[in-house]
Formats: sequence, C-alpha cells, structure tokens
Amino acid sequence: MRIGIDYTAAVRQGGGIGRYTRNLIRALAHLDTENQYMLFVAGGWGGGDGLGPWPANFRVRSIPLSDRWVHLFWQRMRLPVPVQTITGPLDLFHSPDFVLPPTGRTPAILTVHDLSFLRVPQFFVPGFREYLEMAVSRAVNQAACILADSESTRGDLMQLMGVEPERVTVLYPGVESRFRPVEEAQTLAAVRARYQLPGSFILGLSTLQPRKNFDGLIEAFRRLLAPIADGPEMAELHLVIAGGKGWMYEDTLAQVQRIGLGDRVHFPGFVAEADLPALYCLASAFAFPSWYEGFGLPLLEA
Repeated sequence: MRIGIDYTAAVRQGGGIGRYTRNLIRALAHLDTENQYMLFVAGGWGGGDGLGPWPANFRVRSIPLSDRWVHLFWQRMRLPVPVQTITGPLDLFHSPDFVLPPTGRTPAILTVHDLSFLRVPQFFVPGFREYLEMAVSRAVNQAACILADSESTRGDLMQLMGVEPERVTVLYPGVESRFRPVEEAQTLAAVRARYQLPGSFILGLSTLQPRKNFDGLIEAFRRLLAPIADGPEMAELHLVIAGGKGWMYEDTLAQVQRIGLGDRVHFPGFVAEADLPALYCLASAFAFPSWYEGFGLPLLEA
C-alpha cells in the first residue's frame, strides 16, 4: 500500500502533538518495511525532525507554503486540491493532528487528542475556537476511522459530535524508554545549569495556556508558603513552570509579580526533549492541575 501521513506537526511543533507524531511514526517505521509511506510536510522540510534518515520505504513530500497558509487554503477557503497532488497516489491517508486535507476517494484516518475547545471553550481565543469547531467537525465527518487518545476522548466524540462508537478506536500514547530515573550527576547538573533551576522546586510542565490552570498552581504555591514562610523546610522551595508560550498566558505571568513571588516562580520556557527526563528527576514534586485533558502525557512521563 501507499500510505500518506501529515507529518507537519512533527517538524513544526517541539512538544505536544509534535512529539506524539514523531514517536508514533518512528515506531511505525521500525515495524513496517513493506508498505510505502509518503510524509507530507507544510512549510518545507528544512532541517527535518532531528531524528536522522528514514528507512527506504519512507519518502518526504514537502511544499514551501507554511502550515498557516495550507490551513487557510484547505480549511477556511476549502480549496478542493487533494493532498495527492503533493504525495502522489495513495491508498490511505492519516492525519495525527485533528484536521484532514481533501483526500478525494482515498480513505482517511484521523487522530483526535481531545475536544477541549468544546468542553472548556472559555479557555480559547474565540477565533481559534471557532476554527477548531469548523475544521475538526468536518474532519471527523470525513474520516473513515478515528483514533482517540483515551476512553475519555472517545466518549467526548460520541457525546459532543455524535460520532458512532464503531468509528472510534482508542490508541493510548506511550512513553519512550528513556523516561527513567536519571542518576548521572553530570547530566543532572548540566540540565540544572542550562535552565537556571533552583535547588528545590515543584515542577509544572506544559504549553502556557489557561486550560493548564497554572494560575491555580501559582495560587496553591502561595498558600503553601504563606503559613510557614519563615520555616526552614520551605525557605528554599521554588515553583518552576516549564513550556513554550501558547495563548492567553499574559495574566499568568502578571499574577506572579502581583502577588510578590517573582523570585520564587520561574518560567524557563520550552525544554528540549532530550532534557525532559533529567528535569523530572530534578524536581521535588510534579504538579499537573489542568482543568481538562484528553490524556495527559506528562503525568505518565513523570
């Protein structure tokens, strides 16, 4: 078979769906040496995904248009140009990132990670939420098969989008074997220095956005410190919230200054995949206070 896969997220996104896509397709490459795979990438291949060469049965097909323009043409303007124009003829197409391009008569598989834009719409910029409602709904109707990250997401698809149960299969995300206790002192020291981490800290990890409830985590940290601010056991405790900036995060950053914890709460930004195991191991505790998750991979990693 000739199987097309939208690999754009793997190249363009460092965390989240990008990591999911990289790991899923790399694992597939180890398992299957017979079928032919065409990886579609919007925005050009550039430096690739940083994972080295592909097996002989994998090919990359990229276009210079950015993923933003591709979404504009396919999702908003709905130009009926099939993805096969780029990949060549296909027997099957898989999108691991919520939406589908036109595929003509070729059956499509769609991965839906969560329906947070429907469950907790208040945590999304209105224009972005409306786009997701339109594009994801259309992709769900188009797909021959839908993969959900959890039974929770499968239930949401049936309840909120009316998807027939037999069309949805739960495929749980997995964790790489490198997520294990890191004992090498040199590795731990290097990661601590790279991100200027304090000696003792509670860790939160995710893209900064309201759904992750970092406002609540910061307030909980303030209450933890308040009664025993002078106690030696809490004197050196800090809060580290790691992850890139998403949307509607400005109030979270401002909250830290407003309550006077600017020297105790740290935002090191995006953390490289290779550094994540050491980051988890350096933390005194891991906190994951999200209002809603389709799966919650950081919990499993931690």
